Amino acid sequence: MNNSVIIKGHKSGIAVLLDADMDFSELKENIAKKFSDSAKFLGDAKMAISFEGRKLNDNEQREILDIIAENSNLHVVCVIENDPEKEALFKRSLDQKLLELNNTTGQFYKGNLRSGQVLETETSIIVIGDVNPGASVVSKGNIIVLGSLKGTVFAGATGNENAFVLALDLHPVQIRIGDIIARSPDEPLKEEKKEAKIAFIEDGNIYIEPVNRKVLSDITL
Repeated sequence: MNNSVIIKGHKSGIAVLLDADMDFSELKENIAKKFSDSAKFLGDAKMAISFEGRKLNDNEQREILDIIAENSNLHVVCVIENDPEKEALFKRSLDQKLLELNNTTGQFYKGNLRSGQVLETETSIIVIGDVNPGASVVSKGNIIVLGSLKGTVFAGATGNENAFVLALDLHPVQIRIGDIIARSPDEPLKEEKKEAKIAFIEDGNIYIEPVNRKVLSDITL
């Protein structure tokens, strides 16, 4: 059994143990075979990686990364040097890189938010449920509510005035986008048609309009 290349899993990535004495050309062939044989198991995840057991210069490291890319579907987002605190470094480095790679993506929350509940998120959020009076949603990105929005919402919490709020039934007590705040009227309009609406900033004011096909095509999470 050839143990010149061993892949070990970590919570946030993998460590590749390399034979310290084998000729580098032969070692590269073994790396290619190892990752080719393990490609299905490893999948197409984004991972941090470290190399152990052998001192590699920058050129050798780049060659190995190219071999891994050619023989698997892994996306290596960062390389971690061998360190006693490697596990913590793995997670910190990976989280930072994934944030950079996925800063336009959103996340989901399924369930109704009741009075007193606060939902905060670093990215755009899609709430599959209602946001009831007394509940709050705060997001650095956009807020989409696939239900009734009757609580308080704060989109673009870091000052992003390009953020928006969308809901199937949009009647928040207070809505804030970036630094602009608006409140719903104390007396809601009677017999108002229920339809999906979007709130956004234009010319320093928050506007609320019905959602149409053009609006949907322009939406970016």
